[in-house]
Amino acid sequence: ISIDALSYRAGRHFAIRDLRMRVPNGSVYGFLGPNGSGKTTTIRLSLGMLPPADGTITVLGHDIPRGAHHALARIGYVPERLHLYPMLTVAEAMCYHASFYARWDAAEAERLRRAFDLRDEQRVGRLSKGEAGKLMMLLALAVRPELLVLDEPTDGLDPVVRRDVLAALLEYVSTHGATVLISSHLVHEQERVCDWIGVMDGGRLVAEMPMHAFRSGIKRLRIAGAPVQAAQTPFGILARRAGAGREEEWVVRDWRDDMTSWFASTDASLREIVDLDLEETFVETLRAARDAGGRAA
Repeated sequence: ISIDALSYRAGRHFAIRDLRMRVPNGSVYGFLGPNGSGKTTTIRLSLGMLPPADGTITVLGHDIPRGAHHALARIGYVPERLHLYPMLTVAEAMCYHASFYARWDAAEAERLRRAFDLRDEQRVGRLSKGEAGKLMMLLALAVRPELLVLDEPTDGLDPVVRRDVLAALLEYVSTHGATVLISSHLVHEQERVCDWIGVMDGGRLVAEMPMHAFRSGIKRLRIAGAPVQAAQTPFGILARRAGAGREEEWVVRDWRDDMTSWFASTDASLREIVDLDLEETFVETLRAARDAGGRAA
């Protein structure tokens, strides 16, 4: 997926402005952001469900929305909410979905149905939330997609069902080398499965990078005697907060271990370097972007 200079307005109070985003081929791209940040709108624009006001979208080599029908034939999609006719049975829903896809793999669909413990005669409208989540993942995987677009695919599912759904996803990706865009607010879940991260806030992409850079490059430093003006630092300072006594806490980005030498040239003393988990890194990235008025990190 390649998005350039994308703009879209939804009502008076929300807009996507000058969005630039890349989902690399073969990656599992975690799309993070608080509720209302624009993740679902971006996904719908990328699939041709909404018309952009400006900018370009390319998915699997096709311009969107003009070439959406070509791209969608090669995409497996799990929407935010159940999108199936409630009066159909599981078997009928599978048959109906298969009629739209020349790539439908009936044997794989049946294997997943058995693995997910779904019964042919169950009506969609009477499925539990977990069963519905499994059925939507089954339908997305059975079209043998080159790209999977998953919008909150495990939201509200219990831990056992989440594990089953993610295991099926990872098995497919490892076997077929598919690209995945997975939107979620379950940050710890993204940490397990993703190798790229994009962070959305207020209609803007405020960070986009490989997972290892996102995780390792942002640290919390505990500093004694911190200078009032920290000029020409080799790292970026996302936040400065008062600590105990004369200490300060700095949240920094682009950190490397050899940067500790910078403090030797100042009167400051670096007391501690704290690694952040993905959720803390996500929160600090959002705070820094908001403090900076939404400028891209």
